[in-house]
Amino acid sequence: MSTHKNFKRSVLTKTISVLLGTAVAVPVLGQQAQEDDVEVIQVTGIRGSIQESMGIKRESAGVVDAISAEDIGKFPDTNLAESLQRITGISISRSNGEGSQVTARGFGPDFNMVTLNGRTMPGAALPGGGGTPNSRAFDFSNLASESIRGVDVYKTGRASIATGGIGASIDIRTARPLDNPGTKASVGVKALHDTTNRVGGDITPELSGIFSFTNDDATWGVSVTASHQQRDSSAAGAFVNQWRVNPFEGTVPQSPNDLDPDSPTFNGPAVVLNNAPANGQLFAIPSDLRYSIADRERTRTNAQVTFQFAPNDDITATLDYTYSKQDLFEARAEQSIWMDDRYFAELTFDDNTVKTPVIVRQERRDLAPRDLGLAVQELNQINENKSIGFNLEYAVNDSLTLEFDFHDSSAEGRPDAPYGTWTNFGMGANVVAAQGADFRGEFPVMTVDFDDEARGNLNPNGVLDQDDVGTSILDMNFSEQSTDIAQVRVNGTYEFEEGAINFGVESRSMESTSLQGLTRRTMGNWGVENPGELPAGFLTPFSFADHFDDFDTSGIFSQGFTGNVAQLGAFAAQEYGFDFVANDPFGTNRTIEEDIFAFFTEIALTGELNGMNYNVLAGIRYESTDSTSIANISLPEAVAWEGNNDFNVRFGNSKQDVTVDNDYDHVLPSIDFDIEVAEDMIVRASYSKTIARPTYNNLSAAASVSPPSGPTLITGEATATASSGNPALIPLESDNFDASFEYYFDETSYVSVGFYDKRVANFIGNEQVEESVYGLRDVTNGPRAEAAAAALADLGVPLSDTNLFNMVAAMENGVAFDALSDEGFEAAYDVLPNSTDPLLTFIVAKPVNNKSANIYGFELAAQHFFGETGFGVQANYTTVNGDVGFDNNADPSITQFALVGLSDTANLVLMYEKEGLQARLAYNWRDEFLDTATNYVNEPGYTEAYSQLDFNVSYEVNEDLTVFFEGINITEENSRRHGRTSAQLWNLEQLGARYALGARYVF
Repeated sequence: MSTHKNFKRSVLTKTISVLLGTAVAVPVLGQQAQEDDVEVIQVTGIRGSIQESMGIKRESAGVVDAISAEDIGKFPDTNLAESLQRITGISISRSNGEGSQVTARGFGPDFNMVTLNGRTMPGAALPGGGGTPNSRAFDFSNLASESIRGVDVYKTGRASIATGGIGASIDIRTARPLDNPGTKASVGVKALHDTTNRVGGDITPELSGIFSFTNDDATWGVSVTASHQQRDSSAAGAFVNQWRVNPFEGTVPQSPNDLDPDSPTFNGPAVVLNNAPANGQLFAIPSDLRYSIADRERTRTNAQVTFQFAPNDDITATLDYTYSKQDLFEARAEQSIWMDDRYFAELTFDDNTVKTPVIVRQERRDLAPRDLGLAVQELNQINENKSIGFNLEYAVNDSLTLEFDFHDSSAEGRPDAPYGTWTNFGMGANVVAAQGADFRGEFPVMTVDFDDEARGNLNPNGVLDQDDVGTSILDMNFSEQSTDIAQVRVNGTYEFEEGAINFGVESRSMESTSLQGLTRRTMGNWGVENPGELPAGFLTPFSFADHFDDFDTSGIFSQGFTGNVAQLGAFAAQEYGFDFVANDPFGTNRTIEEDIFAFFTEIALTGELNGMNYNVLAGIRYESTDSTSIANISLPEAVAWEGNNDFNVRFGNSKQDVTVDNDYDHVLPSIDFDIEVAEDMIVRASYSKTIARPTYNNLSAAASVSPPSGPTLITGEATATASSGNPALIPLESDNFDASFEYYFDETSYVSVGFYDKRVANFIGNEQVEESVYGLRDVTNGPRAEAAAAALADLGVPLSDTNLFNMVAAMENGVAFDALSDEGFEAAYDVLPNSTDPLLTFIVAKPVNNKSANIYGFELAAQHFFGETGFGVQANYTTVNGDVGFDNNADPSITQFALVGLSDTANLVLMYEKEGLQARLAYNWRDEFLDTATNYVNEPGYTEAYSQLDFNVSYEVNEDLTVFFEGINITEENSRRHGRTSAQLWNLEQLGARYALGARYVF
């Protein structure tokens, strides 16, 4: 049997090869050929994994961290993102308690480049709730960890690495058959139990398999990996949609308009304000409070096939195909109270600088009970990724190696039901005589004064049941994103006595299309006109309080209902005469195209300086980009007034095509220097310039509009909003500086300290202008609205959004103002604008490259195995600081630019490995951080500090069979987000632990 080698190399050559990164699978020239010449020592287990990762860190140029598989089919964590969070400077975002996207040194998922075997991977991430897909980010939850050989994180830029990663470039490496000649196979089976599960399977299966074969001469080989995983889970949550922040002017918005009890227009007592804000002090008012319960099903399928052919020592050809798919389903129920109109009775404020009413009380007074909001919702989504690639390596002679690489990869997120990606079947019960909320604790308490008698058309038994419930509005959201990348690279390495030169040329084409549309159908309307209409058994009653077992739920109104959206939607379609299909015109139909051409050169040198070995890797990359933004949009025809402060943007059949081109180029230098100042002590210094392109929504060529939040005649100012992209945006540019010290004092032990500094220009800020959009008119501010206001004054009726709508509708349709109830007017009439109405003024936000910022911090790490005891420890701490934060006390009418995602992180991992027994206990912590500056209008969102404890224990029964038990989030930590203060809850999600018992057999 022959050994597959291309040519012999000196120690200097091997050093240069590693310095260039080719031994650790970075996207550079001659990669496989050079890897084949580095001696591979097969080590397995925890100790072997961290030893390999430490070797990559030590021998690489610049700042590189890595994670390596512990054995065939065994990665340290069940999820790639969960493994990556163990690296200094890396933190993750979670979806349903599972790691999904990565933040590196404060830069979020859109600003990190993810590659698979050196190839740029597309992303297609659909937002929750049916929003518009905008992200470039790669979702790590699409990939199972069983087929992954390793992950390398490049925190410093290199000329040979494709652009896009200001935070980091992350390369996912899969195994290839000629890397490990012979016949190898592994089968894994796992039984997963998610403690949060309510209605799905208590135990769900996970299966994986790997097969790798080469012939005796290792001239050809094939490998196949596959995995199939199912997970059923649930999550209970609470959230608020809007916190409306304003300066205090003596009273609160939406309180009675006439506070004089002797006046004929008196409409109730003044609101009682306890611990009221001072005049001019900022205070917040919540729009609502909602509880939810979600039952989720996730099925993930992965597969990869790789063929390799090496007919001689100089040529290696590789053909591979990678596939991943996630099927996502969620059935969700919601209960809510909406705090609008003029019925605040009492507010008790806290002592924060921005005052929050921690106790809220609203009363209906002389009006009939209003609706308790109810909804059942459904997510039906498929995420699918495909990649086919071909690589050819040719060692021309002992000095020159050439490589050709091509791949065509796609990512798609799409609906999995005819009624869309996210469907909201709205319902309600008019049983709320008074309502309130208590925000004093971590969990918000919802209270309801229940009255099912006053209306006269409900089931008056003092209990919320299906006979009290009617339909309202059906929303069917369609979201889809597809991204394709075709990439061709020709690279080369020329070696000479003093070092090597790395060079290459690359062409990359990207096309991403995002579609989003809302199909809205009126059923029983906002007033819930037809209580008791649903067939018996369509709704199942349950108590929300039973599912918030981590919190004190004393006193909450917790009765809710679950139901089947498909069944309810089919009933409503027949009852109200519409198609249960998400088929309205797209509000967003956007395509972004980018054609990128690049060439680079690098030089690697090694030598001695005063007896100290040093390495230098210096390079320069030129990259030009031609971009095209294409928008094919359905033009909105009107903003319909459907009730008090309820508006809806209505679209017609007219479409408009908008195409805008842009181009830019960059010269990106980089240099890495390291020197061994003493035995096993390495000092590093690096500089690089990197770029990251804007998200797709910021590049859109068309504007999207949102309706006003109230009648302009009453608000006195513009409240309708619109957002417009800017195809002329250019990438963010970062000048990156790194310095570090590393001491490797044993074969699996080291300590390191590093400092990084990123100075970033061209951050995207917003410019706001007030202007009309698409010629839309304002039905609430024209002659009809003015005439209605005058008529109300003549009757002595207060001017409110409800009364104004009722009067406009009455005058428009020739009926008396008192002919119908408030709900009756909402149900009977919509008011549409006409040519006499003025143009509607929108607050239009447009992105511009007008911001700069500095992000910097320290990374501390240590790793050690304690002799032959079997015990080991890993620990690290990262600080992330920035010079632009969010000012919680600033004017809420101003959009702030602030750095998001900045937080300190820490990890502590205790390990044991001896005599076939392996155990790992891993703690991860991330401090509170700003996750958005525009959660609602100009209001911030903060994700609160989160920690998680995981464990894994395995035992090698024999050389082939291993059994294991693992737990994730075993302390069942929950996630929570808030606004300007912790009392301003945005959302709370109760999470739970996951446990798995499994076995792995290696052939």
